[in-house]
Amino acid sequence: MPTPALPFPLPFPLPAEDRALSPHTGWTRAHWEAAADGLLAAVRPYASPGQARIDLPGPRPSWSGPASDGLEGYARTFLLAAFRTAGARGADPAGLLERYAAGLAAGTDPASGEGWPEITDRGQPMVEAASIALALRLTRRWLWERLDQPVRLRAARWLAAALHREPVDNNWHLFPLTVAGFLAELATTDPGLPEAAGADPATCAAAVARGLAKLDGWYLGEGWYTDGRPRAVDHYNGWALHLYPVLHAHLSGDAALLARYGPRLAQHLDGYARTFGGDGAPLHQGRSLIYRHAAAAPLWLGALTGHTPLDPGTTRRLASGALRHFLDRGAVDAEGLLPLGWYGAHPPMVQHYSGPASPYWSSKGFLGLLLPADHPVWTATEQPAPAERADAVVPLAAPGWLVQSTAADGLVRVHNHGSDDQPATGEPLPDDPLYARCAHSTATGPSFTPELPDNHFALTLDGTPTARGRITPLGTGPGWAASVSTPAEGLRITSLTLAHGPDEVRAHLVGGATPGTPARQTGWAVTTPDLHSVLHPVHGYAALTHHHLPGGTAYGPAATLPVLDGTVTDGLFVCTARLGAAADGPPPSVTVTGYALHVRWPDGTSHRAELGDGAVAVTAPSGAVGAAGTASVPGAVGQP
Repeated sequence: MPTPALPFPLPFPLPAEDRALSPHTGWTRAHWEAAADGLLAAVRPYASPGQARIDLPGPRPSWSGPASDGLEGYARTFLLAAFRTAGARGADPAGLLERYAAGLAAGTDPASGEGWPEITDRGQPMVEAASIALALRLTRRWLWERLDQPVRLRAARWLAAALHREPVDNNWHLFPLTVAGFLAELATTDPGLPEAAGADPATCAAAVARGLAKLDGWYLGEGWYTDGRPRAVDHYNGWALHLYPVLHAHLSGDAALLARYGPRLAQHLDGYARTFGGDGAPLHQGRSLIYRHAAAAPLWLGALTGHTPLDPGTTRRLASGALRHFLDRGAVDAEGLLPLGWYGAHPPMVQHYSGPASPYWSSKGFLGLLLPADHPVWTATEQPAPAERADAVVPLAAPGWLVQSTAADGLVRVHNHGSDDQPATGEPLPDDPLYARCAHSTATGPSFTPELPDNHFALTLDGTPTARGRITPLGTGPGWAASVSTPAEGLRITSLTLAHGPDEVRAHLVGGATPGTPARQTGWAVTTPDLHSVLHPVHGYAALTHHHLPGGTAYGPAATLPVLDGTVTDGLFVCTARLGAAADGPPPSVTVTGYALHVRWPDGTSHRAELGDGAVAVTAPSGAVGAAGTASVPGAVGQP
């Protein structure tokens, strides 16, 4: 589906569309350059006198405080400036590098009045050090090598502290790796400088090794990582866990390292490319979604390193579609700044660690500018996104996802039976709406109204709906995914999603609940009249109602939510669901016999499935590729 014309005027100009080269988005490399220039020009008025801080306006500071936020503004926009100038082979008519060089000198000089906060254990400056180090690495010929030696030593010392401090136990381990990559490189041009800064070759090598060892421990397989916790699968896969090690290997010319991590990136992109909607939207799932078009970073990285299953025209179509999606919908305000939200500002989705400059981690989405103008990724004709080519339901076993897309409306839905962002041990945390939902999409966001969570199955205990809690994947297969959750002591819910075309069947088997316990299934929260969310009861439910969510979602200020209510009898609950531009059309036919389901989809295809306590058995749909699936968790009883 072609990206619609701009509904939101931008405060900076873009070139005319080129629909011959880019029939889906109209965008070319020149549009990316103009967008980068516009975003960088907009932050200039907020630079401190010495250029070491960019203090952007916002509703509140991050939990790290204004000094750290100002550093963040410098570091994250410096990364964008680095992609812009390095991609132009040092051409810098706007004088970007001169200003960032001045900021580097002032920020590392305590006497300047603009000195940066020190890098401490688990402190935000460690994050920003990685962006600064990567930007310096990319622009070394045009910035670093023109600095005075005292400035180089101060900067190297400030950065080197990252190698001697403790990161948060997640993707943060890749920040010392990134800093070490730059400092180790200096040994060839600045003999003795890394050692004087506390970053001798052994220290740098150890930081890289530590980061990679952590990364390997988080690898789930098939190109997917978890971000520290056992099952925290989200966009950090692309814009951090693949980005930093693969780009480091590429910049280092380390063929062995690239051969180790590049194929993982290619595997990741094979599934990840399916999570972009036909309107360019990335999947709305996981934390830090204010980084928006940073979702394009792994697409460009695959093209840059040659580790991608995507042809150049598809890569550019996905990446340009993502950036244009946000610019078309108000993600840049009237001053040219990126607010804390998805389109415009949306405070409920913003984490406490984010401040006014945090959205500029989206600079990573401009990594494609490192590719020269004559690279096929810029010269090939755009090709359709996977979601635009044909209806598809694709299981991704490693994250426990079932990706369902429909070509007519370009919508992508991801049925989540594997990502919960829960700690490994101890009491489960309260559900995070951005992880715990049974489904996420490219056109809807979660409700942050605690009593009305979207895409959620709950029992009502003492007047309160149960959380989903920890998720144990049971498996995925052709048209299905399943999991078990334990929302309360003595309760276990076995959940199964079947999908075909635009339709879904959602089934839950409750174990351990008292008969008569209230149960509730919610659907997709929609914010526009041209998008429909439908639920039909099949078994266990008595009433369908529609509720208004006054807080809306990231997609709009008001949302409606279909809700099915019932009570526990035999423990089985089954309904059909649909999210799409069309509300009409017959739902699938579902016959329930005991705990077995026979689903006949509107096109005549069928599924058979049976649920047990902690177990499922699914027969692949007629005409599907793949065998029947059976899965259970240890200790399950009543297995099918």
